[in-house]
Amino acid sequence: MRLCGIDEAGRGSLAGSLVMAGVVLHEAINGLNDSKKLTQRQRERLFETIIQKSDYCIVKFEASQIDAIGLSACLANGLRRIQNTLLECHYLFDGNCRFGVDGIETMVKADTLVAEVSAASIIAKVTRDQEMIAFSKKYSLYGFEKHKGYGTAKHIEAIMKHGRCEIHRKSFRIKGVE
Repeated sequence: MRLCGIDEAGRGSLAGSLVMAGVVLHEAINGLNDSKKLTQRQRERLFETIIQKSDYCIVKFEASQIDAIGLSACLANGLRRIQNTLLECHYLFDGNCRFGVDGIETMVKADTLVAEVSAASIIAKVTRDQEMIAFSKKYSLYGFEKHKGYGTAKHIEAIMKHGRCEIHRKSFRIKGVE
């Protein structure tokens, strides 16, 4: 049975989408690792190779969807959509929670240990980073191209000064801002 590695990017971000990816590799790819352990250049190069040498599924949940139904429901829906797209696989999700979805195995550090999950990690991160760089042009006051929407001191300072913009997650409470 084929192995489908699954990972996400943007779970803890204050702005932008939650991006999930499922990847079934057709052949081995050298250099795969947890996306956070690779440089931007390495991730982008591997992204192109992964796209060419795999079946994959990318699922995105906008900030407004996360606010409406919650992060856990988005993660569960994303897992189901990947299962419904990449069929007849053994599904391995990075982490220790399957969010109530049957047929999902979890493994802590799978993004470092399992090539398919590493590939999913890269696909999710590059997709999300590209989105945040595009948003940085529209919302230049926030510096999204640098912190990608995560809660850095500069980002929180920008929120305190300018308020939240439409891609901020309104349901996420920020210490010192609320």
